[in-house]
Amino acid sequence: MRFTPEQLEAARDRVVPDVVAGGLRVLFCGINPGLMTAATGHHFARPGNRFWPVLHAAGFTPRRFHPAEQAELLDHGLGITNVVARPTARADELTPEEFREGGRILAEKVARLRPRWLAVAGVTAYRVAFGDKHAAIGPQERTLGETRIWALPNPSGLNAHWSLTTMAEEYGRLRAAAFGAGTAD
Repeated sequence: MRFTPEQLEAARDRVVPDVVAGGLRVLFCGINPGLMTAATGHHFARPGNRFWPVLHAAGFTPRRFHPAEQAELLDHGLGITNVVARPTARADELTPEEFREGGRILAEKVARLRPRWLAVAGVTAYRVAFGDKHAAIGPQERTLGETRIWALPNPSGLNAHWSLTTMAEEYGRLRAAAFGAGTAD
């Protein structure tokens, strides 16, 4: 579906519901919804975003899901939320205060839902939201209750430092930690 610039701008005020349930294996956490996500109501909806292909390539899903199929993630023990709920065209429109408040809200959400892993897709967002300046991609020492945390590369097409292959390898490390050697099924 194509949107006009006016339609995308109008989506700045929309709330994108989380895809969550209690006791998930992995709760993926984006930085914040993009305008395409806000316009469609589906997480990681921008065509250049690599979240859905990487999720499949890493073995989390049996096939490549489309953003409109996001609710099917729950059947695989997976969910999606964001650090900051406010939709923007780019993450650099967010303030450090929004990230810190988002981290606080996220910690409350994790305490309520108790996923095994919180996977933050964007190490810079994780650093600011949780005040951990030295965090690197991979598992973190910090936990939220019993929930372990993994900082993942941001799947945005703007993140050219990571190829689809290298990103899938890192996501695959998380999959192995969350599900063992097999797939999420």
